[in-house]
Amino acid sequence: MMLLEGLKVSKILNEELKKKVEQLKRKPRLEIILVGDDPASLIYVNSKVKTQSELGMVANLNHFKENSDEDEIYEFIQKLNNDDSVDGILLQLPVPKHMNQERLMDAISYKKDVDGFHTMNQGLLFQKREGIRPATPKGIMMLLDYYGIDVQSKHVVIIGRSQIVGAPLSKMFLDKNATVTITHSKTKDLPSITKQADILVAALGKPKFVTYDMVKDGAIVIDVGINRVDGKLTGDVDFEAVKDKVSYITPVPKGVGPMTICALGYNLYELYLNRNEREK
Repeated sequence: MMLLEGLKVSKILNEELKKKVEQLKRKPRLEIILVGDDPASLIYVNSKVKTQSELGMVANLNHFKENSDEDEIYEFIQKLNNDDSVDGILLQLPVPKHMNQERLMDAISYKKDVDGFHTMNQGLLFQKREGIRPATPKGIMMLLDYYGIDVQSKHVVIIGRSQIVGAPLSKMFLDKNATVTITHSKTKDLPSITKQADILVAALGKPKFVTYDMVKDGAIVIDVGINRVDGKLTGDVDFEAVKDKVSYITPVPKGVGPMTICALGYNLYELYLNRNEREK
């Protein structure tokens, strides 16, 4: 078994990006919007701010109260859309239940959509055209590329069909000529399918859901899950049970999470180039 060390790889790739950023005329600027005081979201956005700063880019956190009006957030997004000094906008999810999340996400200009969630960027992905890719799927592909894992002709099984991970990741694997199966809560006899996977991706948000009997010998396992159990972070895969059965596996933490933030930095750099260099 070999660990796919996302933290280690992200540091290497971030150093490469930092050198590219140093050559730019100005620092790319990211505006993060956080509504409410969810502890996990606060930790995550602070990590994003810290990483972008270390890369030589600017990241500002705009923190709104839980009971803020949806229209207030919408108008603030429009203000950022019209600010030429802003290269990327990120709305930290989830937003409070009284807000229309889709409306706010679509309010962000796709030309400043650092998360790659806008319907335009999702459409560009599924038409195999250039655009910003969602950060977690992009980070996963960057991690596999770094370790020289060729996904062509591999059978990839993804557990989870969200628009944030499962669906876009499936298309990115397809574009690399993998054969992809997406499974979900309505899938019958799930273990019979997961045991066929050369590459198994768990992205469903249930701690230790993937067990020994669900993984075939020598499989590559990508654990996207981040669950807090008894004060500790746990993935969607029972790591200790499967680690000696697989060829590669991502740890939790220090696996996919750091690669997501790394990919976010690369997305911001790309948005800057699109708006400031390539348009000239």
